[in-house]
Amino acid sequence: MAAVSPRFCIVLMRRTDMADKHNKSMMENLYWWGVPTLFRAPHSSAEGADIALVGVPHSTGNGTTERDQHLGPRAVRNVSALQRRVHGEFQLDPWSSANIVDAGDVPFPRANDNEDCIERITEFFSDIDQAGARPVSIGGDHSITGGIVQALGCGKLAGGEPVSFLHLDAHTDVFTKVDHFLGAEKSAAHWGAYLADQGKVDPSRSMQIGLRGHPRTLDWLQPSYDYGYNIVTMADYRRRGAADVISEIKRVLDGRPVYITFDLDCLDPTVAPAVSNIEPGVTGFSMDEAVELVRAARGMNIIGGDVVCMMPTKDNPNQITAMVGATIMFEMISMIAENCSGR
Repeated sequence: MAAVSPRFCIVLMRRTDMADKHNKSMMENLYWWGVPTLFRAPHSSAEGADIALVGVPHSTGNGTTERDQHLGPRAVRNVSALQRRVHGEFQLDPWSSANIVDAGDVPFPRANDNEDCIERITEFFSDIDQAGARPVSIGGDHSITGGIVQALGCGKLAGGEPVSFLHLDAHTDVFTKVDHFLGAEKSAAHWGAYLADQGKVDPSRSMQIGLRGHPRTLDWLQPSYDYGYNIVTMADYRRRGAADVISEIKRVLDGRPVYITFDLDCLDPTVAPAVSNIEPGVTGFSMDEAVELVRAARGMNIIGGDVVCMMPTKDNPNQITAMVGATIMFEMISMIAENCSGR
């Protein structure tokens, strides 16, 4: 039998390796294939990671019948494999610039008990904070922000300081009229108030942008003003223009530990139809407008962020709202990864 030349073996191995890489690349473009981690990040603890992606499948803080928000993390995991791998505007590959893991879902053995769930969120994110990983989360209703920032405010990532919010939303979530919302005390409507009361957030160095909720009283914005939040309603944004609002964001958040919380209902319903507490009466942000506002925090000390209030059971067949949620997460991931690449 003739001997096989070493050169032939090397060429064959290279071809096999190239074929394997090609096949892997092709398969990873199929969002329905494989274990659905967020953006195909490895499933791991936050220990040693720069960024921890987290699912927070919680929906009992909303207090209404709109409770399918706990399905949001699974929906975004499903489509995120199809999302961009590199950031063209930043000229950045976040997956090679930072160590990014999917830290899994916060467990909720008492899922119908909102107060228990909020404390479990705080415990979960306290561990992430101690590990030094910056969390980017998908919810879940907007009460999850309260649980997360109870852990991050004045924590390790924030350098012991209260955080500053970059908060995009149709609603203020600074609800002080009653002490609970349909049974939930630390509800999706309360966190902007109780975090300020706890000293976990500095309202005077925070921004609330895009507010256009359907008011039932003429003083619906007053609690936010009373706490000292910097408010830009949707009407303000249209009147002032993006450049002026972005300039204010940069001035207010400059030098602060920044936490970005993005409620999908800040977007126009034509852009994100599958949200809880949809606001159709006034045109919301376009995708480009929302991304431009989120990018105002680029280069800042972003200690984490979340995307909330998706209702997958109301999404259209091509899962556009899930894709939009993943897109906003990708912007947050890329801005944090860019900071990591510069270290």
